[in-house]
Amino acid sequence: MNESPDPLLDLLHLLDLEQIERDIFRGVSRSSLVPRVFGGQVAAQALVAAGRTVPADRGAHSLHSYFLRAGDPGAPIVYSVDRIRDGRSFTTRRVVAVQHGQPIFHLSASFQSHEEGLEHQAPMPAAPDPETLPTAAEMLPRYADRFSDPGVVDRLIEARAAVDLRYVDAPPFGTVGEAREPRSQVWFRTNGKLADDPLLHVCLATYVSDMTLLDSVLLAHGRGGWAVGDVVGASLDHAMWFHRPFRADEWLLYDQESPSASGGRGLGQARIHTADGRLAITVIQEGVVRVPRG
Repeated sequence: MNESPDPLLDLLHLLDLEQIERDIFRGVSRSSLVPRVFGGQVAAQALVAAGRTVPADRGAHSLHSYFLRAGDPGAPIVYSVDRIRDGRSFTTRRVVAVQHGQPIFHLSASFQSHEEGLEHQAPMPAAPDPETLPTAAEMLPRYADRFSDPGVVDRLIEARAAVDLRYVDAPPFGTVGEAREPRSQVWFRTNGKLADDPLLHVCLATYVSDMTLLDSVLLAHGRGGWAVGDVVGASLDHAMWFHRPFRADEWLLYDQESPSASGGRGLGQARIHTADGRLAITVIQEGVVRVPRG
C-alpha cells in the first residue's frame, strides 16, 4: 500500500481547485475503490467552486445535487458556476461539472448571511465514545476474508486515510447474510487540524457524507456492499442542510437510516451531530442498489 505521508494534505490539495476564469474552476481526482470518481469528491469540489464566488460572510446552508454520469478519474473535471441570485440575505449558485464535453454532476447551493431566529432541534441519539471504537486500520483487517480481492482492505484503508472514521457497529461487510435494522452510526473527523475556514469544514463534511450513507440500505437485506460484490450501485442524488456551525476536525456523529428501498433504488437519510449534541447537518441520498444478475 503506497500511502501518502500526509493523506489529509493530499485531500486538501484535491479540494483546492484551480481557477481558470472568473466562474470556471478545474479539479483533479484521486483513486477510488471503483473505476469512477468518488461521488463525495465531486460534490465537495463543486461546493468549493460555488463557495469561491460567494462573499465570505455568507455560509453554505444547503445543497441539492444529481450525479448524472460516472466520472473518469484519469481526466480533469471542469466546474462552471452560474451566479443565479445575490439577495440581501441569501446567495444561490448553480454548478455543472463537465468531463469529456458532457455534464457528470449538477449542484445547486444556497448561502446565507448570519442571523438570529427561532431555535429547536432533534436530540442527539445515544452512541459510545468514539475513542473507545477501533480505527479503520484496526477494524478492516478483521474482515479480509469477506473480500474476493485481497487488496481491498489496503485500498479501503488508503481511501480513508485522511479521515478517522469509526463504526459503532459492524459495517455491512461484517455481517453478510444477516439482515439487520436499517440503521448505522459512524463517528468521523479529519486526521489532523484544519484552518478556521467555515467553507472548508462544510466541504470536508460533504466529502465524507457520501462514504457510508447507503450502508443502512445494505444492512436491511444482509448485503455486504460494493467491495464484497453482492450489490452494484451508485449515488443518484444527494442533499444536505447545514444547520449550525461545526468543525470537521472534531468528532461528528453520523446517524444514518434507510426508510425505503424499491425499484432498484435505496434511500438513506441521516443527521450529523457534534460531540456536544448540537444538530449540525441533515443529509438525504438516494442511490442505485441492484443485485447482480447471474
